[in-house]
Amino acid sequence: MSYIAAALVKELREKTGAGMMDCKKALMENDRDMEASVDWLRTQGLAAAAKKASRTASEGLVAVKSNGAKGVLVELNAETDFVARNDGFQDFVEALADVAIDGDGDVENLKSSDFPGDEGTVADALTNMISTIGENMDLRRSAMIEVGDGVVSTYMHNTVKPGLGKIGVLVGLESTGDKDQLDALGKQLAMHVAAANPQALTRDDVDPELLTREKNILSEQARDSGKPEEIIEKMVEGRLRKYFEEICLVDQTFVIDGETRVGKLLEASAGDVGAPVVIKGFVRFSLGEGVEKVEEDFAAEVAAVAGGS
Repeated sequence: MSYIAAALVKELREKTGAGMMDCKKALMENDRDMEASVDWLRTQGLAAAAKKASRTASEGLVAVKSNGAKGVLVELNAETDFVARNDGFQDFVEALADVAIDGDGDVENLKSSDFPGDEGTVADALTNMISTIGENMDLRRSAMIEVGDGVVSTYMHNTVKPGLGKIGVLVGLESTGDKDQLDALGKQLAMHVAAANPQALTRDDVDPELLTREKNILSEQARDSGKPEEIIEKMVEGRLRKYFEEICLVDQTFVIDGETRVGKLLEASAGDVGAPVVIKGFVRFSLGEGVEKVEEDFAAEVAAVAGGS
């Protein structure tokens, strides 16, 4: 049998999330039997999972989860956005966040943690998921924030369902004040972090190497003006203040009102919360950042399926 209807391939792909050519081959090998084809894809995939490891995985989902005083972020990458829309993939990422909330934020420790059910560790379950869906996947990173007396607030941008999306943020706030008010503030700050993408909490937290490089660049730019060294020094100081305002969370202008510095916002919020508020930390995951993406020719893939064996 060389011809498999495109509609049947589409149905199997929607059911499993596997690649189009893999779905077509499964249907050919199993005389168009849908359930047998699903089993075949799983069995064949286990042997092929290792071969997929070299393929670029820059799509997928970020998951965020908080239980009040502790929050986690997890990023699971896949090769295509199509897989990210697969219910099975989404359920798996949600389960990863459930496991991660009991961990320490280290991604290697997460991989070795027990996965719910009978699939062994998270790494074992991931191998099974790769074999079922037919794409390379990478549990790339995870992070955790935990506070003492306070809350860890969350925000997810480009949400596909609650807690899953493309940009996830955690903000940890400590205060002895009202926790509902504190969480409301934390959610606004998390939205700000998603939009403004600060690189450090305060000026003291800026990477020294990054700061030295920036100072050198600003100094060279200032010297090009031909002004005396004492003027150049003041010029560099002024430009560094602007640099800090761009990358340090407490120095940034709060995006929601467009006027207040975040540091001043915290001071003013003490009245609503009922006690001073301190930012313990923040984490922002943007899906696929830093991963070189490969453009796929989806039209060519469809044409290959429609073209027979």
